[in-house]
Amino acid sequence: MRLRPIDLAREHGLSTQAVRNYEEAGILPPAERSPHGYRHYAPRHAAALRTFLALLPAHGHARAVAIMRAVNDGEVEEALRLIDESHAQLAGDRGTLQDVEGALAGLTPPHEPEPGVTFIGPLARRLGIRPATLRTWERAGLIVPRRDPRTGYRVYTPDDVRDALLAHQLRRGGHGLEHIARVLDQVRTAGGPEPLQATLRQWHQRLTARGRALLTAAAALDTYLGPRIT
Repeated sequence: MRLRPIDLAREHGLSTQAVRNYEEAGILPPAERSPHGYRHYAPRHAAALRTFLALLPAHGHARAVAIMRAVNDGEVEEALRLIDESHAQLAGDRGTLQDVEGALAGLTPPHEPEPGVTFIGPLARRLGIRPATLRTWERAGLIVPRRDPRTGYRVYTPDDVRDALLAHQLRRGGHGLEHIARVLDQVRTAGGPEPLQATLRQWHQRLTARGRALLTAAAALDTYLGPRIT
């Protein structure tokens, strides 16, 4: 059964040029050519295109291309290695989300009211760290205490204390300063941990969608790897 580029393109709302580009990129196996140079595709090309489009939301463009190239070159082990990387990345993202949620849960206000402001020594003792660590976090943008205009001492507001507690929780979870700075920026933008719950729900939804996409992609690729369609 011969298929034209337009036949493959119509099924997915693509242009014929996109189909040709996918072939040139190695996403589709090489097409047969007529004596006049026209491309002739077969059902296996349609299956390859469906598989690639299933891989895209699960693995992203670059890795989906690499997986299809490996499969079409007969390098199945390489394709499986790339798939393993995506699963490991998803597992890491889930772990990060759990760490962030755990850190936020650790910010439950104490029974005693928080003082209006505090200073570097008392805050460091509360966290069980050295003042130098707080200064390092300040240089990294994790916390930004103001300075007392008379003494020049660092003054930590309740929001600064919250950020320091969250940073401490995330550091204990093994996260780097750049990652922690991004999380704290989200907390500040959201107006605190409570409004951030909506962001966390969206994060959960994205991870769930990606997990489902990986399952869909695995099924499509398994079909493509099975007895070849001719």
